[in-house]
Amino acid sequence: MPDVAPPTPLASSAGDTGNPGSPGGLMNSRKGLVVWLSAAVVIALLDQLTKQLVLDALKPGDSIPVVPFVNLVLWFNRGAAFSFLAEGAGWQRLLLIGIAIVAVLVIVWLLARHRAEHLFCSGLTLVLGGAIGNLWDRVLHGHVVDFVLLHAGGYHWPAFNLADSAITVGAAMIIIDGFMNKRRAG
Repeated sequence: MPDVAPPTPLASSAGDTGNPGSPGGLMNSRKGLVVWLSAAVVIALLDQLTKQLVLDALKPGDSIPVVPFVNLVLWFNRGAAFSFLAEGAGWQRLLLIGIAIVAVLVIVWLLARHRAEHLFCSGLTLVLGGAIGNLWDRVLHGHVVDFVLLHAGGYHWPAFNLADSAITVGAAMIIIDGFMNKRRAG
């Protein structure tokens, strides 16, 4: 009986990023999307854990100095970033929930389309995890729990949380990726 060579894949090459065994292949496969989404869920869970620890330890109005320019506080933000829309009569909750749901869906779509672009997707993952964490607060509590207060010389930054930090760092990574891609293209 003659030796029969095993069938060769139709699209096999060293640069085949659809193959999990090729360079960059895992993050370009469906499993890559699962990795990004799993990381976002971990960020959201860590955000919720830190918020619960603060809710258990502090009452509104409490302030615990951590270092000379950082205090732990308990603040309920009914608005968006920097308490924008916080003074609304309650309508802003549904608006902000709707915006967050749309943002989550767009980010998941972007992760699926660009899952092999590591810096871009790392940034998107941080933004997604933070968005889910704050969305969770809005749905369950009607407000976002903030607890880190930065201050110096009588000035202070609005209180924020782990989700806000993830969103900020993620947005910076997305911007840096955009500049790097522009430089490569130009």
